[in-house]
Amino acid sequence: MKINSIELIEINLPLVHFFETSFGRTYERRIILVRVVDADGAEGWGEITCGESPGYSDEWTDSAWVTAEKILAPMVVGQEVESAANVWSLMKWARGHRMAKAGIETACWDLEAKKLGVPLWRHLGGVNQTIECGVSIGIQDNIPQLLDKIRVEVEAGYKRIKIKISPSWDYDVLKAVRAEFGDILLMGDANSAYTLDDIEKLKSLDEFGLMMLEQPLPHDDIIDHAKLQAQIKTPVCLDEPIKSPEDARKAIELKSGQIINLKNGRVGGHSQSKMVEQICRESGMPVWCGGMLESGIGRAHNIAISTLAGYTMPGDVSASKRYWHEDIIEPAVEVSNDGTITAPEAPGIGFDVDQRRIEKATTRRVLIN
Repeated sequence: MKINSIELIEINLPLVHFFETSFGRTYERRIILVRVVDADGAEGWGEITCGESPGYSDEWTDSAWVTAEKILAPMVVGQEVESAANVWSLMKWARGHRMAKAGIETACWDLEAKKLGVPLWRHLGGVNQTIECGVSIGIQDNIPQLLDKIRVEVEAGYKRIKIKISPSWDYDVLKAVRAEFGDILLMGDANSAYTLDDIEKLKSLDEFGLMMLEQPLPHDDIIDHAKLQAQIKTPVCLDEPIKSPEDARKAIELKSGQIINLKNGRVGGHSQSKMVEQICRESGMPVWCGGMLESGIGRAHNIAISTLAGYTMPGDVSASKRYWHEDIIEPAVEVSNDGTITAPEAPGIGFDVDQRRIEKATTRRVLIN
């Protein structure tokens, strides 16, 4: 494989409804798309999934743009690699910046699968064409508003409900959800909002029989999470600190948690996700695919990687209409009445990229060749 050019395209997409976490409230997304083209003119698409500010990650839209344009893309353009699985190694010299790397790397996987005439999920080694879907619901203005949103998603058939929590939005909220919806599959995501000083409060959440408590402690920690897991019954799910296969191995050895949220962008793309998935699967650690408010392109890549055998829990891979008035792919991602998505059989990501919609939403673009 030889990539002749890489194009970065920033688009602006307003959300159907604001999304709030412990980091703040988001009303629209600035998303960087990556289009790679080889010597034959074939193209592949990826997405840099970082947020607009360095809250969740130290990567953010403007830093990722500069890094991809000035450093990473020049490392890839014009280089010969045996396959998309080797593109990561071309960018290895640059430390970190895994979301920016993932945007380029996943685009190359899409390109390669299209040239081979196979769906990306099969090319990645997926075995479960139909995946179970959950939803992530942000912090709301009040509990009745949250309950209304959960009701919509439960009636739509989603397999698992994740709600964002924080020290001021946790026990009473979870109690109300359990009282209203009984034993639905429910989890809480804290996005690093607590410390070990809050251990008694976190112990109190055991009362609600949660599937998991996601990332309760600081974003770069796996030591205190091990201390916490030893003292609470609820399974701890690790998110932000797992940025590499080595991070996963160490967390498993330390017993820092019982589940890993495996975000494709956070670990650096499909090749790295496959390595983390294998380590976890062989260790008996379940993983699931987390979301970053992606457009349809990033969502399509999430669908593909979620078909690997180790992804045994419903992920944050939901329908386009939950987030966007108009997505940038055709057809839009839809979830069946039983809360599942079936990965498409068309080559590559399996969805057509709508250039008209992209052009309409574009705020800047640059070509590296």
